[in-house]
Amino acid sequence: MNDNVVNRDGENHLRRRSLLAAAGVLGLTGGAVAVTRGEPARAAAAVTKKITIYAENLPGGLIGYGLTRGGATVPGPVLEMYEGDTLEITLVNTTTQRLSIHPHGVDYSTESDGSPFNDSFNAPGETRTYTWRSHEMTTVAGRRFMPGSAGYWHYHDHALGTDHGTGGLAKGLYGALIVRRRGDILPDKQITVVFNDMLINNRTAPNTPMFEANLGQRVEWIAIGHGSLFHTFHLHAHRWADNRTGMLEGPSDPSQVIDNKDLNPGSAFGFQVLAGEAVGPGAWMYHCHVQSHSDTGMAGIFLVRNADGTMPPGAQEAIDRFQGHQHKAASSAAAATATAPTHVHGGTGS
Repeated sequence: MNDNVVNRDGENHLRRRSLLAAAGVLGLTGGAVAVTRGEPARAAAAVTKKITIYAENLPGGLIGYGLTRGGATVPGPVLEMYEGDTLEITLVNTTTQRLSIHPHGVDYSTESDGSPFNDSFNAPGETRTYTWRSHEMTTVAGRRFMPGSAGYWHYHDHALGTDHGTGGLAKGLYGALIVRRRGDILPDKQITVVFNDMLINNRTAPNTPMFEANLGQRVEWIAIGHGSLFHTFHLHAHRWADNRTGMLEGPSDPSQVIDNKDLNPGSAFGFQVLAGEAVGPGAWMYHCHVQSHSDTGMAGIFLVRNADGTMPPGAQEAIDRFQGHQHKAASSAAAATATAPTHVHGGTGS
C-alpha cells in the first residue's frame, strides 16, 4: 500500500489535505488554502465553503474519504473552519455500499446527521450534501458563558455495515475536523493519529505512519479514538497543556501540562508542540501506553530532523531498530477490526 492510500508523512498530510476556512474564501472545492503558518490566524467575517468529498474503495479492503477522485486516504482529509463558518459538504459515494459522513462538535440539522436513524446517508452511488455550521461563544445571565464550536473534533461514517457505521470505521472512513477560534495560532505541519481498536491509522507496527518535522517547527497533532477498546496516547519527549489548544494562555493558566492522555472510542483532542523543543532532534516514539497494546504494534515514529532537514545522529539507527522489531502477535481485537460484522438493525447494509 503506498502513501496515496495511508498517510505516512506530516508534510504531505498538510499540503495535500488540509482545508482552512480562510478569509474571503468561497466555493472551495478542494486542496490547500494559502495561509501563513506559525502566525495568529487573521480571518474576516464568517463564510460558507463548499467542498466535495469522494468515498472510494482502496486496496486491502479499505475505504477512504478524499478531496479528489482517486485521492482517498486513511485517515481522510483534515477539514478546518473558523467559529461562525459553515461547511457544505457534497459527499460522492463511489462504492456499492451505503455510507455517510457524520461530524462531532458542530451544528447540523437532522437531514445532515449522517445516520440511518434520521434517514441521512448516501445509498450506493448516491451524491448527497451535508451542511455543518459552527458558532462563537456567547454570554448568558449570571456572568456565565455558553461554549462555541472551537475545538479538535472528528468525522466518520455512520451507515456502513451497521446503523452505527461499524463496518465503515473498521475500513478507514474517518478524519479530523478542526474548528478554530479567530486569532488561534496556525501550525507549520499537521498530524492525524487514529487509534482504531488495535491499529493506528488502520496499520500496525512496524508499518505505522512515520511523521516528520524539522527542529523548531510548530506541529499540530490531532488524536482520535475509534473501535471498542480503551487507549492512552503518549508522545515521547514532548508535552502540552490539557486544554483546547495545548498551549498555556499565561503564567497563571491552571491547565495541567501532560504528555499522556486517554484516547477512547469517539473521543478526540489536539495540541501543538515545537518539534524537539528543549530535547533536540531525534527519532521519538508515539504509542498507546496500555502495555499490551504497544507490545502488539500500537506504536509509531515522530522523526524530528535537524533544522536544516538533515538526519540527526542516531535517528536512522533507531528507525532501523523499530522496523526490525518483532511485535507480539496482534490480539483478537485487531482481527475483529478487519472483519467487522455486517449485521444491521433497522435497515440493510448496502
